[in-house]
Amino acid sequence: MKKIVYVMDSLASKGGAERIVSEKMSWLVDVAGYEVHVVTCYQDSSTMVNAYPLSQRVNQINLNIPYYSQYRYRYPSRLWVKWKLHRQLLRQLNLTVNMLNPDVLVSMGYFLADVVSCLPCKARKIVESHESRLFLMSDHGLSRGILSKWFMSFYRSRYLRCVERNADVVVTLTHDDARHWAASRRVEVIPNFTIMTNTVQHDAAARRVIAVGRLEWQKGFDRLIAAWQLIASRHPDWRLDIFGDGTLEQDLKRQIAEAGLQQSAAIHPFTANIQDEYAHSAVLALSSRFEGFGLVLIEAMQNGVPCVVFDCPFGPSEVILDGQCGFVVADGDTKQFAEKLSQLMADDNMRARFSASAQERAKCYDQPTVMSQWEQLFNSLC
Repeated sequence: MKKIVYVMDSLASKGGAERIVSEKMSWLVDVAGYEVHVVTCYQDSSTMVNAYPLSQRVNQINLNIPYYSQYRYRYPSRLWVKWKLHRQLLRQLNLTVNMLNPDVLVSMGYFLADVVSCLPCKARKIVESHESRLFLMSDHGLSRGILSKWFMSFYRSRYLRCVERNADVVVTLTHDDARHWAASRRVEVIPNFTIMTNTVQHDAAARRVIAVGRLEWQKGFDRLIAAWQLIASRHPDWRLDIFGDGTLEQDLKRQIAEAGLQQSAAIHPFTANIQDEYAHSAVLALSSRFEGFGLVLIEAMQNGVPCVVFDCPFGPSEVILDGQCGFVVADGDTKQFAEKLSQLMADDNMRARFSASAQERAKCYDQPTVMSQWEQLFNSLC
């Protein structure tokens, strides 16, 4: 029996990566019969519960490193506290991994990927790249000082070089991202999957465009609202509903109000029953500036919802077949994005064709298909 150990910061956050890895580990123990452990470094077991269900057969070890306590201090004291916490983490992680003695050690995302890649143990090391290499630790959408930018550039270069030299395999979600990891020892492409169940039959008569994601600069909801402003008056019986939480919530609500769209557009909080929202939607709009994959696309398609997406790096153009299960629009072309939305909204027959095609396309991303690729990878390493 192969022993797999995952290393993560926490399983308490409501994010796509946390949900995917929880479902993946549960599959490996319950279906494939692997021995699976997950080491969460910053999750406080006394106050932080897992955001998503996890099989009881997965052994979860919380190191309880109080990482966020550093923010109680000002610079330069914070740097000293951060260094001490990092040293504590390295000692505990090294002891835990050597105690478990795994066959395969997996780093989720870029969290400690450089450290995991270099841990002294017999395990073969895998780094899962859930955020495209091009945008790892990027300054996109942020304002940094010159010194901070220089430090992040230096740290990023060192981190990437360490992973490329030491990780046995880097696993990316898309072929586009894989090309940016060409300097690595080995690169494999394994996409995300979804196990979302259709609890409600899709409403073919729905008059709603849905968007889902964190309310952050990356997701480009400001671009979506700008596109909606161009076409809302043409479709008075339609509405735009955006689901998510984030730092830009008030900015986006202000943009909706200033555009006079309060009657046709709204921001809603994160919901655990997003499949029910897909079932009552006619089109999904993905307006991101960049993506690691775009999990919401396959979730929507599984529910028969066609998609209109920007051709941003990376992911959407590999998932959506343009003109079959949705439309792929040149990145940043807000006017064309609005026109493609309007075209789908106005044509019931086109939406029906795209809906059927979307559900067929989503089968390429079901759990058994994707997890068989992971089993093949583990077998090749062990």
